[in-house]
Amino acid sequence: MSLNPVSRFRRFARAVTREVGALDSSFLGRGRPLGMARVINAIGSGRSDVAELRAYLGLDSGLMSRMLRGLEDEGLIDTTPHPGDARRRVAALTPAGLREFRAYEALSDARAAAFLDGAANRDALLDAMDLIASAFGRADVVIEETDPAGEAARHCLLRYYAELDARFPGGFDVARSSDPDIKDMIRPRGAFFVAMSDGLPVGCVALRGEGGGSAEIKRLWVDRGARGLGLAQRLMAAAEETARALAINRLRLDTNRALPEAARFYRAAGWTEISRYNDNPYAEIFFEKRL
Repeated sequence: MSLNPVSRFRRFARAVTREVGALDSSFLGRGRPLGMARVINAIGSGRSDVAELRAYLGLDSGLMSRMLRGLEDEGLIDTTPHPGDARRRVAALTPAGLREFRAYEALSDARAAAFLDGAANRDALLDAMDLIASAFGRADVVIEETDPAGEAARHCLLRYYAELDARFPGGFDVARSSDPDIKDMIRPRGAFFVAMSDGLPVGCVALRGEGGGSAEIKRLWVDRGARGLGLAQRLMAAAEETARALAINRLRLDTNRALPEAARFYRAAGWTEISRYNDNPYAEIFFEKRL
């Protein structure tokens, strides 16, 4: 029997709904449904502006108001006017609300760990989850300029280096790769960007300033689970926009023949192939773009 794509999607949706307890009247045994637990989680995770909360959770204003009133009646949150705009409201957890948030976090972590412990192919399952989460949340991925030595940047770079090590015939050693100095990836010389999907980094790119109106694009990477969503284009657009703001008028980059999709991407994006301009032992193809 061959199921059509719509049937397969609906089967998946039913399985997820059942697994996450979306229909439970007492999610994780805490006495309230999943929707209200999600509101507590969002506030506890730092989202306090009510309008932003509603947009993040995809709720209409009436349902959002009813949930907030219910949580206020439980003594779990307080809502007050925004200090800078009386037309807006902000929500904050009370001490009791903070205890509920922590209880939900502990129970959710334990449930996830138990599920993954029983998985026959944990890595493949997680890869599939990443792919689905990125596809569902593609409209909410944001490009952020960040500290190149920060946690999000380090996460992306380590994943990037691991992929190169697996794909290059002789492996990859970052110490031999002309790794950029951090100061060259911070304004006013350059910048570092990450693509964030619901708090998780799924891509990065570096703009390494060289002085004299020139800069180099380095470390363009998108997580396998987030490819095909246009993130590479968005990351490159952020780097190019910043380059223009920093009065940089020439960009260069290099790549390896083991990454044919990268060369195709650069050519399609208007980059011109040039002769070698550096001594990077892993570089085999070189490009330039005038801004």
